[in-house]
Amino acid sequence: MFLSVFDVFKIGIGPSSSHTMGPMSAANRFLELLLSNDWPRPTGAAVAALKVSLHGSLAFTGIGHGTGRAVILGLVGEEPHSVDPDRMDAIIADVERTGRVTPPGHPSYEFRPATDLIFDKKQPLPGHANGMSFSALDRDGRLLLKRIYYSIGGGFVVTDTELEAMRASKKTASDARVPYPFSSAKQMLEMSQGSGLTIAQMKRANELTKMSAAELDEGVDRIWDAMRNCIDRGLKVDGIMPGGLKVKRRARAIHDRLNEEWRSNRLNPLLANDWLSVYAMAVNEENAGGGRVVTAPTNGAAGVIPATVRYYLHFHDDATQEDIRTFLLTAAAIGGIIKHNASISGAEVGCQGEVGSAAAMAAAGLAAVMGGSPEQIENAAEIALEHHLGMTCDPIAGLVQVPCIERNALGAVKAVTAASLALKGDGSHFVPLDACIETMRQTGMDMSEKYKETSTGGLAVNVVEC
Repeated sequence: MFLSVFDVFKIGIGPSSSHTMGPMSAANRFLELLLSNDWPRPTGAAVAALKVSLHGSLAFTGIGHGTGRAVILGLVGEEPHSVDPDRMDAIIADVERTGRVTPPGHPSYEFRPATDLIFDKKQPLPGHANGMSFSALDRDGRLLLKRIYYSIGGGFVVTDTELEAMRASKKTASDARVPYPFSSAKQMLEMSQGSGLTIAQMKRANELTKMSAAELDEGVDRIWDAMRNCIDRGLKVDGIMPGGLKVKRRARAIHDRLNEEWRSNRLNPLLANDWLSVYAMAVNEENAGGGRVVTAPTNGAAGVIPATVRYYLHFHDDATQEDIRTFLLTAAAIGGIIKHNASISGAEVGCQGEVGSAAAMAAAGLAAVMGGSPEQIENAAEIALEHHLGMTCDPIAGLVQVPCIERNALGAVKAVTAASLALKGDGSHFVPLDACIETMRQTGMDMSEKYKETSTGGLAVNVVEC
């Protein structure tokens, strides 16, 4: 199994990798298909109109997550990694005014969001909770092409046939095209012991089969730059976040107070936790506002890893750029194992798959740069994930704000605590990471749909919206 670091960490816009980046990418794929010869186009037929229906979690929380906006942006040809957040409102307003989309290289298609973008809460699609159906019609309304896509977490989008193939591949041997094809934590540790390499070194060797060392370093550095810039933006902006809950941004004010304490040398026993929390909140307030973030491994959990890296840089004067690369490569290795064997999708397994996975990845990365052995790194990831098991995904009003923003702060605190505990031991521990990942998968399968990003249970129904 090979999942690149650039599959785990994707640069895109908020507020949700599954509900925003995924649907935008699905629209991009459908446009590519329309221009190709990979579908049986009737002789003389021309596509004149498009329709999209959203199902499952995308239908229930799509308005709060901005899913409809993402679909519109995707249908005009915008992509998650390059769309200008400052132009999005104008683009969407133009489509709503004209009732048409004109992506580059395409003719103009009729698409009226009020009638052609359907939030279907009654009929879920069978493959995954985040299902979408894209249709192309001729000028007489006859269906020419229909494709189903699933947004499976972290910005990943697959067709129904690709999803079946993915699930079948989990039952087969690991990908032998890379030198260290580990698909479980057990295999990872065995390969590390046999090779004498660290987890980051093995991950790096796998990546170098696809690109040069310079390309890898440049790409990983670009990921951190995007994370760092997101923290910096979040620490400078205040005001009310969009969506109607009237939730205030808090990161800037907290950061100002922390800087004042830092300069005055006042004793604060909570200082480390405070810095961790404010960094994570800054990222997720940016995410809630639709800003540019990095899936880590998802947008809803985007603050945990950047906060932990920034914390490490803040309190360790000897930290280097190479440490950041080691951190992110190690975290990506753990994220790949979790995604392969369970899920990182809140709509599939609840928030344990999002913030829980992010905390496990962050704990592993921190343990690695703190000099931990592969066994201690695996232990750190297990501790962090174990203490997120059963966590539900119940965003109020379908917005990635409450409890999501503070939940990232606590995920970062747990990650640092997990790494610290693991480094105090010798790497031996009672619960293997693989067992914890399988437990998360089973727990997610048993969890009521009310608690899996549908906003029909938990805090989403017990807190009165003001």
